[in-house]
Amino acid sequence: MTTAPDPTSVHAWNLVHAPFTATTWRRTAYALLALPLGLACIPLALLGAPTARWQRGLVRRFLGADRTDRTDRTDPTDLPGRPRVGGLPHALLATPLNLVTAFITLYGWSIVPLNIGWPLRAGDDYSDAWGGPTFAGAWAFHAVVGGIGFLLLMPWVVRGLTAVQFRVARSLLS
Repeated sequence: MTTAPDPTSVHAWNLVHAPFTATTWRRTAYALLALPLGLACIPLALLGAPTARWQRGLVRRFLGADRTDRTDRTDPTDLPGRPRVGGLPHALLATPLNLVTAFITLYGWSIVPLNIGWPLRAGDDYSDAWGGPTFAGAWAFHAVVGGIGFLLLMPWVVRGLTAVQFRVARSLLS
């Protein structure tokens, strides 16, 4: 009898398969959406909007969290007549992390098409380019190291960054 492979283990297949999974792209979407939502929640929380609920919903939707440990309890910020400022601490404290995560995610994923399409931006003089002095060598180097290399690396970088974001959200929104 064979057993199913552990989806959390790191094997060669997982390294190659990771850029093409829905989980990778949900995590990437969370990494990019957490910053604008967090910034929008700062003034909205002061006005009484249910920002903690919105932030927990983003975590649930994109990181697959189980309601960040709030399945049985009533959220005191959802009671009528009370100001809803539960999301304000998370929005304020997570903003630096969200900024760094969004920057690294955007930069890392943008390197992939930039290096695969290197000839489109190379110009006329490619003799000093990495992989040069030939055009084919420079393109191959950029495509393999910068394109395919970052394509295989970025899912794991995003996974690590969003794991930290999840822990922050769970501790501040629970």
